[in-house]
Amino acid sequence: MKLQLIRHATLWLEYAGSAFLIDPMFSKQGANPPIANSGDERRNPLVPLPAAPDTWLAPDAVLVTHLHQDHWDQAAIQGLAKSSVLFCQKGDGEAIRSSGFTDVTEIEDSLTFRGITIHRTDGQHGTGEIGKKMGQVSGFVLQAEEEPTLYIAGDTIWCKDVQAALDAFKPDITIVNAGGARFQVGDPITMDEKDVMNLIEYAPFTRVVAVHMDSINHCHVTREVLRSKLSAGHFFEKVDIPEDGEWV
Repeated sequence: MKLQLIRHATLWLEYAGSAFLIDPMFSKQGANPPIANSGDERRNPLVPLPAAPDTWLAPDAVLVTHLHQDHWDQAAIQGLAKSSVLFCQKGDGEAIRSSGFTDVTEIEDSLTFRGITIHRTDGQHGTGEIGKKMGQVSGFVLQAEEEPTLYIAGDTIWCKDVQAALDAFKPDITIVNAGGARFQVGDPITMDEKDVMNLIEYAPFTRVVAVHMDSINHCHVTREVLRSKLSAGHFFEKVDIPEDGEWV
């Protein structure tokens, strides 16, 4: 298995002989307005892509955890071939097809693609009313012979759904969307440093890869903050925090 962080939650995964593009956001730096009610007026994305989008436009399949703009944007919609194989959570297929894509499969539970079993997992994109407004989100677990079990948690906080996925699949590697994304009111809507440490304590068997930082204006936990907090708590050796464009 080889994993490249492209930017934010956008990943290129080479797994069991297939290449997956995950949560593609290919907008140019500053192309989109700030996230509303974030207390930060910088335009998004905050940073450029590490290479031209064409580098990642021919995967064997695309995995989309949910349809928020920082995971599935107009630049990706326009750049990807309409014949691309796309997998998404239940309920998102119609919106993706409405953009012209012809090979879209909703994963309700699990399916097999080229010998790879892809399981859908649940998540919680925040708490209370904000969590409800953020809508349904999903993660994916990938399993194949002679490959590590990989859990892509998606946009979720530390919660019972994540615990259940860890218990059920015992992943060798877990990718978490950190960054502590939040609005001016309410709790974080993605994992912050405390959530990442809770996950490590709960599942010492998994190696964590933390992404989803330093790219969107409402993500307040930067790589620097996360490294500092993990080092102080003696968790750092369990986590990879790749830079944009870096391979793990």
